[in-house]
Order: sequence, then structure tokens, then C-alpha cells
Amino acid sequence: MRNHFKILLLLICYLTATSYSFAQKASKVYPDYLQPDHAVNAVTMVMVHDVTSPPVAARYYAYCMLGAYNIVATKSKKIPALNSFIKSYKPGNGLDTVRSIYDYKIAAYYSILETAKQLLPSGFMLKDDEDAFIQLLLKTGVKQNLINNSVKVAEAATADIVSFSKTDQYSKLSALKRYTPLKDEGKWYPTPPAYLEAVEPNWKTIRTLVIDSAQQYKPAPLIPFSKDTTSEFYKQVKQVYNVSKHLTPEQINIALFWDCNPFAITTSGHMAIGYKKISPGGHWMHIAGLVAKQAKLGFDESVEVITLEGVTLMDAFISCWEEKFTSNRIRPETYINRYMDIKWQPILQTPPFPEYTSGHAVISNASAEILTYLLGDNFAYTDNTEIPFGSSQRDFRSFRAAAAEASISRLYGGIHYMESIEKGNRQGQLVAGGIIEKIKSAGILPLKK
Repeated sequence: MRNHFKILLLLICYLTATSYSFAQKASKVYPDYLQPDHAVNAVTMVMVHDVTSPPVAARYYAYCMLGAYNIVATKSKKIPALNSFIKSYKPGNGLDTVRSIYDYKIAAYYSILETAKQLLPSGFMLKDDEDAFIQLLLKTGVKQNLINNSVKVAEAATADIVSFSKTDQYSKLSALKRYTPLKDEGKWYPTPPAYLEAVEPNWKTIRTLVIDSAQQYKPAPLIPFSKDTTSEFYKQVKQVYNVSKHLTPEQINIALFWDCNPFAITTSGHMAIGYKKISPGGHWMHIAGLVAKQAKLGFDESVEVITLEGVTLMDAFISCWEEKFTSNRIRPETYINRYMDIKWQPILQTPPFPEYTSGHAVISNASAEILTYLLGDNFAYTDNTEIPFGSSQRDFRSFRAAAAEASISRLYGGIHYMESIEKGNRQGQLVAGGIIEKIKSAGILPLKK
């Protein structure tokens, strides 16, 4: 899969490459092989290889874009400095003092790959992408000296961001107390078929980038757990069960399209087969890249949009995960198998972490709000993210419509109650609202009205 992706990427680059002016000012005319989403897609494929969990993937996406953003902000007066909205960040790269002649677009693109190369477990795989990128530049007439200078700038920006990333508590996670599932009836417990341990139970300790803290946007309190068939909780469990029994072909397609399970397992007898897929954050990063191109944004604006999407994902996951392991809500599959139907199975594999709130609901609504702020409401687009992972494409009339579908897909998939979806929608909107308030104050205004 990865080799096919590289071949396809290089083919696209060769077919669409045009003459390139290396002026230092921002320009909306630049060759396709410098589209920042190409670099992000290469990073995504390494994360698919590594089976990177959703919250961890969001962290990688955010940091991979920060160096590129810094490089662009150094050259463009229209792009506010990173420290104007990323709290705790203090510039240390000295990019504004560089005197050598370099191309900031090349440097920014290379920085995305280089940052991922240093942060990801299998980041060494991106060396091939860096080498292929440099060879392509040479073949299109870019001088070796200019490439060398640009790479040095990229490496300086990367070193600065990698240093910043090391202060967010991520390195301390492995030393924290391991999570032990609680035996209480209403609490989360590992689910079939693999009964995997909880994913990142201490993620709330990671430093947020823009919002004040993991607890800033806590959702409303839960409906009390109950086995009483007349209770509100039982009614929402029954809703999941009933919906699963009468799914339409369209509802099944929606559930599968938004599955985004990095490692789904299928069993047959004693044999287990794992399928690697893109993460929920990876799906929305791809959307950010494709709509930036559809909107015909310049290089600077494209980097800005994709960076803000990555930053939003990271903070949204931290906010969501804080609630998941605080409320520790039982999943529908566990409840139904225990108290209603021992043979029942959802059409999607239940992810290995607590129920409340729905991660898809939180990050999809947060993503929709940030993209709506930047590119406007009623931005129609075709989402082809899932084609490499066995699904078709889907058309959306707006980012909010896509988020609504992503959220309800978890009910169709049988892995979330409506309470978790609806409260997750609101949580994601609040996280994005807080981020929009901060970036607006920093001078980041809508790109499309």
C-alpha cells in the first residue's frame, strides 16, 4: 500500500509540475508537488503502518504542522506568529535571522516530513519521501544550493518544534499507573473480539495547545446507569439495539465510511486478522487538505488551514479523553451482551476505550467549526478519504453536515448511545469555539466569506 501511494504521489507530481518562480513573497501559483497535503498524506501512511491510536495521531499531526506554520509566518505578514495563539510556546528557531537564500515553501514542506520523521516510531520510513522530494526538485530545475539552504531552515524549524513537543508530558505517560478496568456494573470493560486494554487512559495529562485545560469544556452529567427497563438509560440502550436490527443500506454505508478504526480485527475460528485503517483525525486532516485545494488557497493559506485543523484535533482529543476516563461509561456492546442479548454484535468493532463522550462526535464537530470559520458555511465538497481503505466517496453540502453524519454513524455502527453523540457534538463545538476566539484575537480571520 505504501509503495503504491509513493508511486501515485510521484506520478501526480510529474504530471502536474509547472514552471516555478522562487520569489520569497507569497504566491498563489505553486506546483502541485508542493501542496502541503502531499506531505501530510505521507505522514498518514506511516501512522497507518504504526497503528497509531486516535489521540496520539492527533498529537503528531499538530506538531508536524507547527514547524511549517512557523516558516510561513516568518515570510508572510498575513500569517500571525505561532506564539500569538499557541500557549506556552516560545520561538527559539531564529528563522527571522536567516540570511541565506532559501525557498520557504520547500522548507515548510520538508519540515512536515522531517518533524514526523523525528516524532513517529517508524518515522525513519519518511527518509524515502524526503529523498524523493529532493530528487523531484532537482529534476524540475531547482538548484542544489537553494535546496540545501531550504532543508537547513526546515531542520531548524523542526528542531524547535520537537523541543517544544518534549515539554507536553507525553514522555511521562509510560511511567504513570497502568489502567485497570473497574468491575462496577456501569463502568467500561474491554470488548470483543480482542478485549484490548484501554487506549491512553492518562491522555488528560497532555498539555493542550490553545484551550486552557483538558477540563475547560466538560460535557453535561451522564444519565444515571440503570438496568430498569423503564429507565432513561435502558431506553437509550434499547435504541442502539433496535436501530442495529433495522439498518438501511445507506445507514450501513455511513457507518462503514466513518469507521476510521486504526486496527480492526476479524476473527474466524482461532484465526484473527487485523486491518489497518486511517484514524478519525487522519480523516479530517485529509478533508482539510482537499478543501484547501478546492478553495484554490495559496501555499501560505493552505498551511494555515491544515495547521489549525491539526491543532484543533489535538485539543479536542485531550478534552474528550479527559471525560472518557472520568465518567468511564459502559459501552453498548457490553451492556447488551450482559443484560439483553448475549449473541448481539455491532456492525463496527467497538474501540478500546470508554463510551462517553463519542470521540467522533467531539473531533468531527470541532473540525467542522474550525473549517467553517476559515472557509465558510455551505462549503460543498466530495470526501474521497476512505477510497484507499475500501470505502467509496461521499458528497457533503457543508462541514457541519459531514460532522453530523460522522456523529450519527456511531449509532448506526452500534458503538455509541445517543447521549454520548449529542453531548459529544456540543463538547466539540465548545472546544472549537474556544480555539476560534483565541485565533481571532491573534488576527487569523476567515479566508472565504
